[in-house]
Amino acid sequence: MTVTVRTEADATDRAEDSLDRAVAHLLALQDRAGWWKGELETNVTMDAEDLLFREFLGIRTAEQTEQSARWIRANQRDDGTWATFRGGPAELSTTVEAYVALKLAGDAADADHMKRAAAYIRDNGGVAHSRVFTRFWLAFFGWWSWDDLPVLPPELIYLPKWMPLNVYDFACWARQTIVPLTIVSSLRPVHPAPFDLDELRPTGPVPPKVVADDAWSRFFRAADKALHLYGKRPVKAVRRRAVKRAVQWIIERQEADGGWGGIQPPWVYSLIALHLSGYPLNHPVMAQGIKGLDGFTIWEDTPDGTVRRFEACQSPVWDTGLSLVALRDAGVAADHPQVVRAAEWLFDEEIREVGDWAVRRPGLEPGGWAFEFANDYYPDTDDTAEVVMALRYAATPNTARKKEILARAEAWTAGMRSKDGGWGAFDADNTGQLPLKLPFCDFGAVIDPPSADVTAHIVEMFAESGPEYRDHVASGVRWLMRNQEADGSWFGRWGANYIYGTGAVVPALILAGVDARHSAIRRAVRWLHSVQNADGGWGEDLRSYDDPSWAGKGDSTASQTAWALLALLAAGERGPRTQRGIQWLIDRQNAEGGWDEPQFTGTGFPGDFYIKYHMYRIVFPIMALGRWVNGGTTETAERADAADAAADRGAGDGGTAEVAQRAVGAGDTVVVAAADEAAWGAATDEPTAPLHVDAADPADSSKPAHRPANPTDPAHAATSADAGRPAESAKSAKSAKSAEASG
Repeated sequence: MTVTVRTEADATDRAEDSLDRAVAHLLALQDRAGWWKGELETNVTMDAEDLLFREFLGIRTAEQTEQSARWIRANQRDDGTWATFRGGPAELSTTVEAYVALKLAGDAADADHMKRAAAYIRDNGGVAHSRVFTRFWLAFFGWWSWDDLPVLPPELIYLPKWMPLNVYDFACWARQTIVPLTIVSSLRPVHPAPFDLDELRPTGPVPPKVVADDAWSRFFRAADKALHLYGKRPVKAVRRRAVKRAVQWIIERQEADGGWGGIQPPWVYSLIALHLSGYPLNHPVMAQGIKGLDGFTIWEDTPDGTVRRFEACQSPVWDTGLSLVALRDAGVAADHPQVVRAAEWLFDEEIREVGDWAVRRPGLEPGGWAFEFANDYYPDTDDTAEVVMALRYAATPNTARKKEILARAEAWTAGMRSKDGGWGAFDADNTGQLPLKLPFCDFGAVIDPPSADVTAHIVEMFAESGPEYRDHVASGVRWLMRNQEADGSWFGRWGANYIYGTGAVVPALILAGVDARHSAIRRAVRWLHSVQNADGGWGEDLRSYDDPSWAGKGDSTASQTAWALLALLAAGERGPRTQRGIQWLIDRQNAEGGWDEPQFTGTGFPGDFYIKYHMYRIVFPIMALGRWVNGGTTETAERADAADAAADRGAGDGGTAEVAQRAVGAGDTVVVAAADEAAWGAATDEPTAPLHVDAADPADSSKPAHRPANPTDPAHAATSADAGRPAESAKSAKSAKSAEASG
């Protein structure tokens, strides 16, 4: 019998081959304009609501209906229900909306697939137990009474910014949805229903829907009853001015692509509110908004015919930033033509307009990036941090422009720090708890407090910024240390879930100067080891947002395996467990050079709305393989010099390494007690790190806190492989919305 012993060198050789193929695949996906964009897949409520929206406005076509219905049917489960993510449990509201859309498409109520769906709805409380948003859609057609919905008075727009429950107390995505719905709620429209929904009524007694019973929730339910009474006889002049002001607020925030906020809910509700307010379909604001929806629509030919599905959002800036970081980690030359082209596209996407974020941060100079092609009112700190790290890597010809853009982005992100030392995504200090108590808010996050993943990305960015940002590094590190979970993981707000959070935080802490032997790092490593699957990969089901027993548990996926590996590699872990994870990626690479990943691993609203980012299964494995092949991480000489300078400052003048060590507390940073070191060493099968983590040997289990320089002649640089798609303009000049409002 022959026994083959695999070594780290063998794994690295195989990883290099896998990495080369993955990089070539990624480069081939780039648009000629310079950006990358994968599909952002969600659930069929987007398609159901699109049909209902078009029915309400009278613009639904037979072709659209047939194609969308085909997609909705294709996603129905064997039990007749629909879920919010692939493989997830049945979800009542999603099933109600899908059922109504299929009936709108002509599916007979006595068809087998419809009977199974209706039975589930009846057995689970019927429409009455669905979420508020679902019942809003049904009220548009008289299938639900406006009297049984929470009131959203348009007078809300009058609340000053300092008063609780003013519109800026809500997260930007909720704010943009609530303002148009205040108009809709006040007008209580009913479009003639094309059919009834009597078959969805439960035949037996239905227990009341469970609601919160704390004092504030009871108060707001009582207040809602009072608002219902006021709504029947409002002060007409006040109501009329409030609606007019809300309409103006909406129009001012329409983006260049015709949308609002780059996401579906405020987009469609804004169009409905404006139409109800007297704007005809051929008005420029309406026409541009309706036309823009086509840019979020995907058509696909299938054996059953063409399917049509709607993207809730699009992620070109995010995908492009991640792709550049992946190419950096893979060792692709910083002056590679496709790298330069992507960086120059990102330059043009910088947002120089003042948006809603300035309500909490007046006087702060704008300078950041949004997630989408067009969302100038709502740049976010997460995208900005990722783009800054990507642009630092790219060797663009116009170095002066790059320097100015990066300086503005760093200053803007610093100014968006919340009072508790962390960062939310779109707003600073968007942490009020009262919005969560409103009867309306039974779906999705409605505030935007600091999160571990966003804060980690920003700490990672600032760790390689100048000394003027050392206090921001320290405050971010302290926030992350305070918010580590008891099991050693970190919560992932925008990705699934604890694996995503941990995969973001550990590399940030290490780069910020936290010693790899620090107890917080060792606890994270132990947690990742404890949840590694038997096949060598990692996975986490989205049910972990509702049930902690699912934390770190689920089928292995490429993106989640990569997130775990990024954390382990940053912590200096290159032993058998890490090698098994690398091998999982190598063994499951597909013929194109990417990875298959049917699971959803992205998060819109924890517990309610999930996302499958089609680029995640490519970019994150490239990062993990690249950092494995290149000894942990790779970067240009420019980045290495910056990191070395930061390390030098850490010797005593307040650089990032020293700041991070101060932030986490004396006695638990560089110098670790022997008993503590023995404890974490015994809990892992990886080699114990030496006292000084500055060894140059790439095979050593301990890596320096900063990243080594990129090879002069990258082994993994790929040739240009542009996709043959036409270039797409990222932005167009905004029209004068206020002038159009008077048209």
